[in-house]
Amino acid sequence: MAKNTAPEAAEEQKVVTKYDRKMEERRKQKEKDKRQERITKITASVIGIALVAAIVISIAVSVITKQTAIRGTYVQIGEHKITGVEYDYNYNSTVSSYLTSYGSILSLYGLDTTVDFDEQEYANGRTWKDMFDEMTVNQIKQMKALVDDAAKNGFTYDSKDEYEEFINTMETQASEQGISVSEYCKMNFGKYATIERIKPYIEESLLAGAYYQELMDQYAPSEDEVKAYYEENKTDYDKVDYRSYVFTTGLDAEASEEEVAEAMGQIKADAEAMALARKEGADFNELCLTYAPEESKANYEDTETDYSLSEGRYRSYIADIMADWLFEDGRAKGDITVLEDTANNRYYVVEFINRYYDEADDANISNTMAGTKVSEYIANLTGGYEVVDPKGNLKYLTLAESDTADGTASEDGTASEDGTASEDEAASENEASDAGEESSDESESTAE
Repeated sequence: MAKNTAPEAAEEQKVVTKYDRKMEERRKQKEKDKRQERITKITASVIGIALVAAIVISIAVSVITKQTAIRGTYVQIGEHKITGVEYDYNYNSTVSSYLTSYGSILSLYGLDTTVDFDEQEYANGRTWKDMFDEMTVNQIKQMKALVDDAAKNGFTYDSKDEYEEFINTMETQASEQGISVSEYCKMNFGKYATIERIKPYIEESLLAGAYYQELMDQYAPSEDEVKAYYEENKTDYDKVDYRSYVFTTGLDAEASEEEVAEAMGQIKADAEAMALARKEGADFNELCLTYAPEESKANYEDTETDYSLSEGRYRSYIADIMADWLFEDGRAKGDITVLEDTANNRYYVVEFINRYYDEADDANISNTMAGTKVSEYIANLTGGYEVVDPKGNLKYLTLAESDTADGTASEDGTASEDGTASEDEAASENEASDAGEESSDESESTAE
């Protein structure tokens, strides 16, 4: 019988119903849901860990930043490692002092105290922050040099009373501003400043100040040296008394050249007529009243004051065009002149009364002479105090190196090494000062 090579019959398959298929789908979905649940739980755990880690890292960074500011080296000056807290104290003190002295002038040159200083260019790629940083470093350098030299020479100073006065002043100012002393410290001396932390810096500055005065006393000139200095600088220290009145065209900047020329011709005639009347004996103040516009007459009608009279004026406080004439050698009482100011389209009538020296200025001369010698002494001290900026906090140092390489360091417009203003800065301040003085002089002794 032949072998059967046909495959064995397959086992009878179970018939799959619609219900069976539905149940199988549910089973698979449950398994899928369980897998997703496990994934979700794991993901949620990772996210939770990340959030906790982020919070921990944020707190850690804040703590590290604070500890770095308190104990870390922000910049090294000589052998002194300056912390962030100490630097901020000196930076804020320097800026506050400078703005108090020159704020109104600096505003004329674009400084906006409501905008971050590092966002405002000062000169040649430098910002106001760069300028203030350099001033701060120079201030710290001088202070450390003075304190070191004081210790070297056995100079000590009890600053207790001055320190308490400083703290009392802070407390009073904080109270007047409606804030706590703690808040006041942070607002004025840096975000990590507290009375306890800044105490050594306050005491150090008081010691440096006392030692500076000690040096001033040591270098004080003799009476003969003061007199000799005065003889060489009479123009700077002599004072003058004089009367003046200014005639202006009253024209605005839009006036044509023809209009200006016509108006200048008219006020020149008025100025010459006034000068002639005065020479013939008319009262100067009454003449001012005659020529003054209605809005200015009240100044000359006031019998309590003599509005046209200026007394005890130094040359630097007088408009140059008048000062040149008033301080000429041989000027005599009663001399009268008419001076043309073409730059400002005006004429002055000026009468010289007196030029003299006030011996009270002996003290000013003495301080000037001593101050020059002390500045030289301090400059020699600070020469060995190298500035090291390990973390690159002071951008002006890099800019200074760049300028040196380019041969433009003298034109950077920033403070000089000894902490004084550069020539450009000094010139700017003098120009602004002259403008302010001329304006003040006119408001006090003239009318438009």
